[in-house]
Amino acid sequence: MQATETPPAKSTVIIAQVFISAMMAFLMTGIFTALPLGFAPGWLGIWMTRFATAWPIAFVLSMGVGPLAFWLARRTQRLTDMVRG
Repeated sequence: MQATETPPAKSTVIIAQVFISAMMAFLMTGIFTALPLGFAPGWLGIWMTRFATAWPIAFVLSMGVGPLAFWLARRTQRLTDMVRG
């Protein structure tokens, strides 16, 4: 028997996307700033500038690809369930 879940409210999805995009942009820009520069003087300022640029872009893109990702996840789960019987 499969439990039915209530889909999250649209506001919850948007708030989650704000957090997800912020965390991913923060971590990714930190890593990709540190790789070529190391932790040289000025590194933190460059990282924060890149983060401030990347976060809004990441948020908009996540809102666009989020529905596709959920669709793919549901489709994959259904296929997996069918294979398992």
